[in-house]
This record gives sequence, C-alpha cells and structure tokens, in this order.
Amino acid sequence: MKIENTQLESNISKAKKGNQTAFKYLLDTFWSDVYKYQLKRTKSENDAEDIAIQTFSKAFDKIQTFDEKYVFKTWIITISKNIHIDLLRKKSSSIRIENAQEQDEKIYLVIDDNPTPEDKIIRDQNLAKLLRDIKLLKPKYQEVIQLRYFQELSYKEIASEINESISNVKVKLLRAKKLLAAIIKK
Repeated sequence: MKIENTQLESNISKAKKGNQTAFKYLLDTFWSDVYKYQLKRTKSENDAEDIAIQTFSKAFDKIQTFDEKYVFKTWIITISKNIHIDLLRKKSSSIRIENAQEQDEKIYLVIDDNPTPEDKIIRDQNLAKLLRDIKLLKPKYQEVIQLRYFQELSYKEIASEINESISNVKVKLLRAKKLLAAIIKK
C-alpha cells in the first residue's frame, strides 16, 4: 500500500507539472471508480462514460488545485458528482454556459510527445486488421482515432471538428487508445 501511495503521489506531482504519462496513469488508475460511480447514478453506460470523460478533463485542468493532504479518489469523485449535478441543472433549464476558450488555452501547456505503449501497439498492427479492430469501438472513439491518426489533425482541429473542448478530446483519445489496445491484444 505504501508503494502504491508513493507512486500515486509521484504521479500527481508529475501531473501538476504537465507530464502526460502521469495524466495517463491517473486516468488508468481511477477510470473504473469514476465510471462505476456514474453508472450507479445515471443508469446509462453512455452517460456514465461521457461524465467520466468530462471528470478527467476537468481534473486535469484543475490538477494544480489538488491538495495532497486529501485523498485523490475522493477529489476526483467529487468533481464527477458536481459535473453530474451541473448536467442535470443544464438539462432542466436547457441553458448552456461554456468556458471552453480558457480550458483550451490551458491544454496547450500539456505536451503529448511521448508515445504510450498503446501508441506503439497501434502503429505495429497491420492496417487492415487495425481498421477492423477500430470498427469494434464505439462511434465516438472511432471518430477521434480516425481524425487523429488517419487525418493527422491536431487536438485543436479535432475539438473544432467534433465541437468539444480540447481537454475532452485528449481524454477521449486516451480512452480510445486504451480500448483499442485491449481489442488488439485479444
């Protein structure tokens, strides 16, 4: 448990400095907790997944505000809970307020130059098999993979194309790569 806490603390510290691998570690470590929490609340896999994506997007934007004297899992679940409450409020009042520009500007500070193990697996695959495997993903994940790797669009261009924030695009792409790598390994 001590090693896990030390590893977690180290990755939180690195994430605060913009380390993309640390963000991926946090996403991989806490995705299931956030997703299951939202699945219980929403009773919808799609809604739970969308809220989980938004949760990590917001958490990565606000990672500097995390205080290490608290439990990271509690912090991220609280973010998720608040996002769900906000979405319910927006649904009931049908008012949309977006602060995407400020969010998008902060995302440019995160560098994504290091290939992940999922990137290596994806590149090493036969293209025909890869295309078949990509078709097994949900359409929203197929789209971000296609835009990023086949059309070679930047995060900003993808965000504009699918009308979402850059941080949501980054989280969706991380999730899509992880799901695709799992399909390829089967």
